[in-house]
Amino acid sequence: MSLATFTQSEALTLGVELELQLVSMYDHDLSPQADDLLRELDKHPGAWDVKPEITRSMIEIGTSIQRQHAPLVAELTDLRQQLSRAARKLNIGIAGGGTHAYQHWSEQQIYPTERFHYISELYGYLAKQFTVFGQHVHVGCEDGDTALWLLHALSRYVPHFIALSASSPYVQGVDTGFDSARLNSVFAFPLSGRAPFVRSWDEFGQYFDKMTSTGVVQSMKDFYWDIRPKPEYGTIELRVCDTPLTVDKAAALACYLQCICRYLREEKPFEPAEDDYLVYTFNRFQACRFGLDGEIVDPKTKTRQKLRDDILRTLARVDEHALDLQALEASNLIRETLFEGNDAQWLRSRRKGGVPLSAVVEDATKRWMA
Repeated sequence: MSLATFTQSEALTLGVELELQLVSMYDHDLSPQADDLLRELDKHPGAWDVKPEITRSMIEIGTSIQRQHAPLVAELTDLRQQLSRAARKLNIGIAGGGTHAYQHWSEQQIYPTERFHYISELYGYLAKQFTVFGQHVHVGCEDGDTALWLLHALSRYVPHFIALSASSPYVQGVDTGFDSARLNSVFAFPLSGRAPFVRSWDEFGQYFDKMTSTGVVQSMKDFYWDIRPKPEYGTIELRVCDTPLTVDKAAALACYLQCICRYLREEKPFEPAEDDYLVYTFNRFQACRFGLDGEIVDPKTKTRQKLRDDILRTLARVDEHALDLQALEASNLIRETLFEGNDAQWLRSRRKGGVPLSAVVEDATKRWMA
């Protein structure tokens, strides 16, 4: 199978995908009612899309193509309202969060599509363990060469999005000590992590052909990279974010990415290099484990700095671009997160005093459904 031609897209356009939890209102465990909810939403009037995910207790929603923060928030708010209304008819809740706090993977049911059955057969129990929930953000690029340049330039900022979005401290009833434990499940897949350092679309096509010739890869969907190109959409796709607990946070994260991309494209503060990846896995781990309190190493200067401080400096650099993109409100919400804490800290705060995890999930459900 040959690599698809990279579709030309309008630069810096956005698309947001959110994987969401379906929660029983009885015990607040996951509820395998994706089919029921999809039927309720079959003729929704919105421009957004809703579809099943790998197990029956989750769905994925996707926005239309967006350009600015305010319309993105409006669409996500409409989406939340319609999903919440349909869920209430079924007596289920919908929640954000990168993991459900106490569901057991062995109890999950694979959603019956050819693709999901293939994944289940190939990866065994990892497929059910993949009942984790992320936010993916697509950014439009005009050609494949630009997309790959931007993909590699963004590698320095991956820890920002992990730490800001982190909302998965609990797994199977245990506080993991991680702010984002979800990414540990993703990292178990053999084609996860970082993309290879290739700079042209022709060179990437050669790499893709070699991978397909081995039989390991059939399509771009088989790559679970932190950032991957999506040639059929004409985008790059950032995949490291946990699903936030609110749609406002989801929109802010998407627009923060848009501002960074504009800053990188217009100012070109550095040229991406293979050596940027020397510290990539360490920085990624710090963001997963410690969230905003993590430390990262600058790949050029080799100096160590607080992740929170690096985000603050980046916000200052991209403020002019946020103004031009009408995304200052998004930037301000990101700043608030730095001082108030991420969603992982919010979830842990609900647990204080011995509150049961079911009550924490209930609070998260109420928060997402507003």
